[in-house]
Amino acid sequence: MKRTTIAASAIAALSLAGLAAPAPAEAQYREKITHDPSKCVSAAGPAVSVTINGIKASTGTIRVQSYRGTKQDWLEKGRWIYRMEAPAKAGSMTFCMPLPAPGKYGIAVRHDVNGNGKTDIFTDGGAMSNNPSINIFNLGKPSYKKTAFDVGTGVKTMSIQMRYR
Repeated sequence: MKRTTIAASAIAALSLAGLAAPAPAEAQYREKITHDPSKCVSAAGPAVSVTINGIKASTGTIRVQSYRGTKQDWLEKGRWIYRMEAPAKAGSMTFCMPLPAPGKYGIAVRHDVNGNGKTDIFTDGGAMSNNPSINIFNLGKPSYKKTAFDVGTGVKTMSIQMRYR
């Protein structure tokens, strides 16, 4: 066997075993992280400081997820980049969402009011970056073009309004 074939076989085996070097940040999906406000200090970016307003109850869980601001990624199952969850607090909550690199992103928020891990359309709340209208015609999934925003090397600040039925 040639050395390149052996090396390729070894890399493939390590990848299957989960031991290969991690993929570049822009290739990663589905990483659960904890809220770390230090990631939103002025020079810590790229990140977005998200203030969620209008949380109706201090019950259940608030989930914040970041997505790439592209048609193929926005709100697609398993295509979120980072996810944070925290106990809900009525009123407003602020989260620091680090991002893998400068670029175009979208943020989706869900309030699982009863904390059962399921979407209950009559009680749970939702919100998205840029506060697009959510209605029966877009089935609660506005276009990535309406929710996407640009982030450079710094920290972007935004407010999102929670919506309930």
